[in-house]
Amino acid sequence: MRPSNHSLKRAIPNFFTFSSMMCGFLSVVLVSDGQKDHFELAAWLIIIAAVADALDGVMARLTKTSSQFGVELDSLSDVISFGFAPAFLLLSLNGAFEASIVLAACLFYLFSGGFRLARFNAELSGFTKEHFKGLPIPSAAITIAAFVFLYVDNLIPETQLALYSVILAVGLGILMVSKVKYDTLPNISVKGIKQKPVISVLIVAAIIATIATSGRALFYIFLLFILYGIFLYIFSFFHKTASAKAHH
Repeated sequence: MRPSNHSLKRAIPNFFTFSSMMCGFLSVVLVSDGQKDHFELAAWLIIIAAVADALDGVMARLTKTSSQFGVELDSLSDVISFGFAPAFLLLSLNGAFEASIVLAACLFYLFSGGFRLARFNAELSGFTKEHFKGLPIPSAAITIAAFVFLYVDNLIPETQLALYSVILAVGLGILMVSKVKYDTLPNISVKGIKQKPVISVLIVAAIIATIATSGRALFYIFLLFILYGIFLYIFSFFHKTASAKAHH
């Protein structure tokens, strides 16, 4: 019995989801032996997983096969590739289980990522959103992967590595479970680009900068993205407070 066209269409986004899951798994395998020369490749695998994760959503929209099953499968993949894999990578960077504070911070990051994904699924209505509530877990994972590049390039002193790792893991964890809003990516279409022209231009500029620097600009790009979301949240909070007082 030949598979239907609809079944084949559904398989396309699932292929990218499983590719993302595979990259997360391979990242863990690479660093599990503790060899530091594997860290950079493991970080790249997490970034590739994020690209595949973005493409599964694009393909689901193009093939019109978005479904609750796809959402759940995507979340399971995200827990592995953007929760466990970056947490394990950051922990391994610090000498595996030697640093108990780093271990606790990485666990907090993993738990926060799982909470964020569960909240996203519980609050999902339809398959398109204008904003994300809380930092998306792929963005948090890419930030950790990019942090590894800084370490590989000896820009992070060994004496400060544990401190920076704890700050990064805890900070990203808090942002994931927070109510800070982050814009969704524009759809890959003329209409999507017209709706978010500034974001579209910034994404292209970020991709060019990433390629030109062999990924070394990624940490600073995502740091700006994270800080921008925090700035808008604080600005919006004070604006609403001032408006409420004015009405009273």
